Amino acid sequence: MRLSRSSAKTNGTRANPAAKPRPPGPSRPVRRGQARKAGFRARWGRWLGFGLLPAIVVGAGAVVWQSGVLDRAAAAVSEATLRFSADAGLEVRNVLVEGRGQTSSAALVELLAIERGMPILAVDPEDARARLEDLPWVAEVAVERRLPDTVFVRLTERRALALWQNGGEIAVIDGEGRVIPGVHPGRFAKLLLVVGEDAAPHAAALLAMLTGEPDLADKVTAAIRVGGRRWNLRLDGNIDVRLPEEGAPAAWSRFARMVRQEDLLEHDVAVVDLRLPDRLIVRTSRGGVPPLRAQGQET
Repeated sequence: MRLSRSSAKTNGTRANPAAKPRPPGPSRPVRRGQARKAGFRARWGRWLGFGLLPAIVVGAGAVVWQSGVLDRAAAAVSEATLRFSADAGLEVRNVLVEGRGQTSSAALVELLAIERGMPILAVDPEDARARLEDLPWVAEVAVERRLPDTVFVRLTERRALALWQNGGEIAVIDGEGRVIPGVHPGRFAKLLLVVGEDAAPHAAALLAMLTGEPDLADKVTAAIRVGGRRWNLRLDGNIDVRLPEEGAPAAWSRFARMVRQEDLLEHDVAVVDLRLPDRLIVRTSRGGVPPLRAQGQET
């Protein structure tokens, strides 16, 4: 049967053979504003997923750290480890000290704070070294752990060089002119006494010069620093020897030759003045000059 052209119309509309059939069910158009809000929520969800969780973790860690839980846990683990090491044989059984002369063993034991049987890994060599350096006689110190059971201490002690008198006070000084604290000078009464405000830093050079003539050096009991420039020496028998500012070693050697050749100290000598390079002036306790000759020249 053929349809007439007029029968193709239904309710006033034309049939479109190319149109796709609409799916069944109700449909509502999506507005542009609603699409933007949906995209915004999706982006915030991703940002929160990446940022909020780490922030929560960091915040919780900060609370735990401030409460001291981590410190206490670490301390417990460390203590357990040390106990285990001691049970395995890593414990202190020997403390060996090398180089101790003036340093008291009681002071060493107190500052080392090491007990037999304690875990040797609990001994901090650097901390022990720093404590031992405070001892008055110690110049240098090294502390080692020698596994499994020995702590080794090597001391380099300061050497008492002379007694230093300044302002009525007497102290023991070392080779660098530094005072050794807490040391009674009576223990070192045989050392040379140097006197004067700046005598201490120059004492080592003076002692080196004097020992060049050891027999004569043994007779020197004191050295007085004069004007920060030179020395006056006091010898046995209250004999004063005046050294020059320049050329003191040569003058000292010249004086030693006079003592050997002319028995100078056997005379009634009170003062020997070596400050002039070409002569030696000697005065007796009576103010006169003894009849001495040296190297063919009258003195």
